[in-house]
Amino acid sequence: MCRRQKALRLTFLQKVLWTLAGLASLAFIWLLLAADYRADRTAEHNASFPAVFELTDHTGMVRTQEDYAGRWMLVFFGFANCPDVCPTTLAEVATVMDGLEEGAAEVQPIFISIDPERDTPSVLAEFVPRFEAGIVGLTGTPDQIDWTAENFHIFYERVEDASAPGGYTLGHSSQLFLFNPEGRFVKAWSYGTPAEEILADLRGRVAG
Repeated sequence: MCRRQKALRLTFLQKVLWTLAGLASLAFIWLLLAADYRADRTAEHNASFPAVFELTDHTGMVRTQEDYAGRWMLVFFGFANCPDVCPTTLAEVATVMDGLEEGAAEVQPIFISIDPERDTPSVLAEFVPRFEAGIVGLTGTPDQIDWTAENFHIFYERVEDASAPGGYTLGHSSQLFLFNPEGRFVKAWSYGTPAEEILADLRGRVAG
């Protein structure tokens, strides 16, 4: 095979690989949007549902919603190996907490892992402090995570991916949930909502 034919063949393979990568990215985005849509529709029919959980935090302590009674809760479901949505959202949470200043004492940000296989307390103990926002990382057994996800009306799904750690990734609801000091659902912000918008809303609620 001449050099020109080899180059053409390589170019064709590169185009195929880029196309497949693009399709995979679109499929993952569709999974996130579909999960958010299903969660939003479920929340509409379960207005003001309570936050209920019993999980292990990143220090090894068992925690329930009662541990945060009297405080607003910002709750996000994700996993430590998430390449973009989770770290982006937690970075926004950190910005919000910083912007609340003294009001931050009235708010507890919580990260609930949907990946109990990989996200042990020790893994979360390395992950959540990176955001320097006082985030509590929670994990548990697969049954506990399933039960918690059902209580919060969120959806998640394992997606096989040979290039990801452990050979899989996760599609999941990507909203940031807000619960009032009585532990009842107030609202959810969709992924990509600017931190400034969340801060303005939350600051008014905390002050009021």
